[in-house]
Amino acid sequence: MGILNASNIVIMIQSLWADFLDLIYPRTCAACGNTLYQHEQVICSFCLLHLPKTFFHKDANNPLLSLFWGKIPIEMVSAFYFYNKGNKVQNLIHQLKYKKRPEIGVYIGKRYGLYLKKSPFFSDIDLIVPVPLHQTKKKIRGYNQAEMIVQGLSSSMGIPYDTTSFIRSEATATQTRKSKQERWENVKNKFKVQDPDQIKSKHILLVDDVITTGSTMEACAHVLLAEEGVRVSMVSIAAAHY
Repeated sequence: MGILNASNIVIMIQSLWADFLDLIYPRTCAACGNTLYQHEQVICSFCLLHLPKTFFHKDANNPLLSLFWGKIPIEMVSAFYFYNKGNKVQNLIHQLKYKKRPEIGVYIGKRYGLYLKKSPFFSDIDLIVPVPLHQTKKKIRGYNQAEMIVQGLSSSMGIPYDTTSFIRSEATATQTRKSKQERWENVKNKFKVQDPDQIKSKHILLVDDVITTGSTMEACAHVLLAEEGVRVSMVSIAAAHY
């Protein structure tokens, strides 16, 4: 009985300490900015329910695929949420990329992986690979946001990931405010496979945070598909509302 009471006291102290920390350093939802309840993590329950999901992982003819028709022979493309200027998903991505919150990528990746795991279009993925960030930019930001998403996906899908075999060989300017053609010119020939044996004959799931024109994903896929036996599918956290 004494042990049980002691255990209850520890739990009570931990709860009070958590309440104190929330008061001093309030945890806020990465999407809406409201304070999180103790049982909530990263994103509040309301946003988890109402963020605009695409459900593209269920649709073999979803609009994202049309971005790559006649350009590269990819297997499947999907995104978790719709991305519009000023919506909560944009805030989510902004927090992930620029506000030093890598846990957002891991958390969303885990959640999205649960959806992808049930989709027949992603049932034979062998390896998950992030769109690489050049080392210079990675040092400035502290992490590659796509790698954080990949870690989460790998955890819930039970599929290994590789962050070293495929690299960005040259730093590029931000894609923001560039036209579709300018985006393509900015990223083409900027990626390379430095360990072909690790990706040979694999179905690779290529991952980025956002798909807009598809230029970055296309540039990456061109390089990956040049390797023997490689197939490529793509996912992102968000995509423009097509």
